[in-house]
Amino acid sequence: MAVMQKIRNIFLDAEFAEVEIPAPAAPTSYSLSTLTEKNLREVLSLNLRCFYQGENYTKLTFKHLLTEPNILSYQIITAERQMVGFIFIAVHNDKIGHITTIGVAPEHRNRGLAKLLLQHAEKALKTRGFDSVVLEVRVSNYIAQNLYHQLDYNIIQKLENYYTNKEDAYLMSKSL
Repeated sequence: MAVMQKIRNIFLDAEFAEVEIPAPAAPTSYSLSTLTEKNLREVLSLNLRCFYQGENYTKLTFKHLLTEPNILSYQIITAERQMVGFIFIAVHNDKIGHITTIGVAPEHRNRGLAKLLLQHAEKALKTRGFDSVVLEVRVSNYIAQNLYHQLDYNIIQKLENYYTNKEDAYLMSKSL
């Protein structure tokens, strides 16, 4: 048991193991800014709250994403300076951006924050000369799929057994 805990601590801080779904947050204002390595603990914690029933990136993965030069990353913070949303986009020479993950704190959902993150990412990619953007989404995640369709993303392929629980995903794409 102690060995398993040590292994788990390599990938995840123990303080983030328990997850509660809070009631909707009080109204506030939001701003968008770039993520840096200083935000590692905050993004790791928020990721666990966003994906408490799904795939979670490890601490090592987020450390890599926050230091990799070919990754764009942004956060949404409240007026009280609390991170409530994030997005990571891989950029490569093929002029196709890849949204690797996007999350919004459960208590701040239904406020247009995911849409804001996506539109900001798309603008950043377009400014850098990118032609299109892709992402993967669970076939069961109808809420996210609806948002992506509203923003003109189209399903281009079904990816069988994409997630670790063997759930399929849709590969979606948008021309910029």
